[in-house]
Amino acid sequence: MKSYSYFCSTRIEMGAGKSKELPTLLHSIGEGSSILMVSDPGVIRAGLVAPIQAALESAGYRVSLFDKLSQNPRDIECLEGATKFRDVSADMVVAIGGGSAMDTGKAIALCGPNGGTPADYADGRLAYENIAPIICVPTTAGTGSEVTRSSVITESTTHRKMTLKHAALRPTLAVLDPVLTYSVPASVTAATGVDALVHAIEGYTCKVTNPISQALGAKAMKSIVSALPVAYADGHNEAARHAMLEGSLLAGLCFGSADVAAVHCLAEALGGMYDTPHGIANSVFLPHVLRFNAAENKAMHADLARYMGFAVDADTDELAVEKLITGIADWTAGLQIPKLKDLPGVKEEDFPRIVELSMKNGSTPSNVRTITADDYLRILEEAYRA
Repeated sequence: MKSYSYFCSTRIEMGAGKSKELPTLLHSIGEGSSILMVSDPGVIRAGLVAPIQAALESAGYRVSLFDKLSQNPRDIECLEGATKFRDVSADMVVAIGGGSAMDTGKAIALCGPNGGTPADYADGRLAYENIAPIICVPTTAGTGSEVTRSSVITESTTHRKMTLKHAALRPTLAVLDPVLTYSVPASVTAATGVDALVHAIEGYTCKVTNPISQALGAKAMKSIVSALPVAYADGHNEAARHAMLEGSLLAGLCFGSADVAAVHCLAEALGGMYDTPHGIANSVFLPHVLRFNAAENKAMHADLARYMGFAVDADTDELAVEKLITGIADWTAGLQIPKLKDLPGVKEEDFPRIVELSMKNGSTPSNVRTITADDYLRILEEAYRA
């Protein structure tokens, strides 16, 4: 029998209007009075940050804002944030936004008190310790970073996407308010939603999965495939937005104590090379990696098709797998997510470098089917021709 462990220390508060309770929630956990608030300019312009900041300040908290973020966060931005963390004598980090804000916030909470660079931790030169409390308020339904032990940061000099990974990086508190996702543009809703689906699929199928992750992933897949087209078509649909934020949370809990796999390895390489939005990068590779993996584990992938409603129980595993691959491709097409060949900057002559970065990704060994550099190249070529 397989041994496994599952751990999540994050306190989760979910529900419409929950972000208004942040001062009370922070008071209840007693983590200090000086906050470095991390968010991106788009979220600030949407008016989501100012009310939260005002409420915190009215409650007696001293709040400093850091907003120098990219959609694929860079180490130099994290280091600038870490310097500000020290300059304002912050006690904690409150990250408001999507994955970029939350991942940057985690890196700042690590490097701010301890010094060093993200690479020092990713490469094992410095220990994960003395990390400032991290509070996450997601404004997109996708990354699940509000409950994971990971932070993905791009190394500016090499374009390598590094994964900082340690249990101590799990946020102390996650406050999920579906209302904050209402203003997310349709294109971002689609891309982040696909990211969440891939988290559930890869957390369920990877070699280091466990029964708890699989139970969470199965529920997340069902919710996301059903709710995302509705949220994409009508951003103010309350039920769909709630289901998506909950699905993203469950997907984060799914892979957070397991891992991601080959889809993410390719997507992170693409994002590091061209700054491609992460959810779009995941989408272009998903059906091709599914076909590759299903060739070795047909029954598991047939189950995925049934969870997502692409196949029924009466279908044979062979038919269910085909319905999974065509169903995913049609589903993402309905979300108007572009193809690989249509993404800015992507060139076939860069494929060897993308393969190299994918092979170096720490999640490659977790893929349910052993994958080689030649396999990665074939998947890239198939995706480019699609």
